[in-house]
Amino acid sequence: MDSQRVSLYPFVGSPGQGVPVIERTEGVCWQMAGGHSVLDAGGGAIIANVGHGRQEIADAAAAAMARTTYVVPPFATEDRVALVERLRRDWLPEGITRCVFTSGGSEAVDSALRLVRQHFVSAGQPQRVKVIGRHRAYHGTTLATLGVGGHEKRRKGFEPLFVDHPKIPAWYPLKRPGFHDDEVGPQHSADALVEVIEREGPETVAAFIAEPVGGSTLGAIVPPDDYWPRLREICDHYGILLVADEVMCGFGRTGRRFAVDHWNVVPDVLVGGKGLAAGYAPIGAVFTTEAVVAPIAEAGDELMFFTYSAHPMACAAANKVLEILDRENLVERAADLGERLGKRLAQLDAHPHVAHTRGLGLMRAVELVKDRDTLEPFSTEVGLISKVVAAGLARGVFFYPGGSDPARDVVCFGPPFTITEDHIEEMASVLESAIDDAVERARE
Repeated sequence: MDSQRVSLYPFVGSPGQGVPVIERTEGVCWQMAGGHSVLDAGGGAIIANVGHGRQEIADAAAAAMARTTYVVPPFATEDRVALVERLRRDWLPEGITRCVFTSGGSEAVDSALRLVRQHFVSAGQPQRVKVIGRHRAYHGTTLATLGVGGHEKRRKGFEPLFVDHPKIPAWYPLKRPGFHDDEVGPQHSADALVEVIEREGPETVAAFIAEPVGGSTLGAIVPPDDYWPRLREICDHYGILLVADEVMCGFGRTGRRFAVDHWNVVPDVLVGGKGLAAGYAPIGAVFTTEAVVAPIAEAGDELMFFTYSAHPMACAAANKVLEILDRENLVERAADLGERLGKRLAQLDAHPHVAHTRGLGLMRAVELVKDRDTLEPFSTEVGLISKVVAAGLARGVFFYPGGSDPARDVVCFGPPFTITEDHIEEMASVLESAIDDAVERARE
């Protein structure tokens, strides 16, 4: 491999700047150019739930390609049918029976928004055009998903191109001067949704969208136990659809099949991705109920697909991933090892630059600050999280970078469910050294 040519490719890194070259992924590690190994504590982009390099997944994908290279999405294929049947039988919350597949998470959320809109148009309520989101939330990089999302850095510059939907504050557990009180007040509870619905006009609101466990934007934020049940009550009261974005936190990541299962809540629309095929193939999904689909079917309307939606190869890979998750009891393993990882990371709470450790299952985060007493962050110019990631890589561990004001520098963990306790210790000890190294460099 010409590693220099590959590393300088402008859509991988910045022109003229090299990036690390990964020659092979295997188990819970990356094999880098030069021969050294890196422990994948981030699971790539919090996606590699069954680990890397599983030959049986590659074999399943290859067999599907040999059978059916490309089939227009509305047609059934052996692999599409098998995936849908497994999802309905073993994975989806009770009452969710309909599936639409995409090429990834952003496309899936985009499709979910179109599904919500089509539902109300077909039902004779075209005035319902607003989808309420949350500040400091991320739902993808299409123009539609940027509009419902609240990741300001990724929205910046694109504002003239998207519809900016109304938002409520994201629930956030730390007291920050000028942000909100130590105790979660009414403006940050689920009841904040009521205020926005009433302000916007209930007859104009189609849906509310949120991540059940916050992704990398604020870093593995777990809401209070009454948060999602209350959201369900509010949406039912106003006749709006509840959309759960589980692109990152779904398919076992939090120690349950889906994060909403922790609170026994069934959304109207459930969005999946990442862990569905564990990084082995590009696929996302929108799952919904018969009630959401009914007016669309009755009106003879449809939801347009993407060219590569439900590609047979991707469906075969996803089906095999779900089989492995069940066969090896990996969701239960994620719950067990996630609790152990959480306890080990909690030992960093005394560190002078650790503001908070948090998460659920094997979706964890460590928020870093300049001053833990005042929660003053490092300046944007310092780029602390980049320095932490670089220091981790130098020590043989990859951490997934996250953060968005007010949680500017967040180290995210989303390792394969196949890690061991030894890996947990390695990740935590390397992180502590990486933080110290990054802070020292920030002072230079």
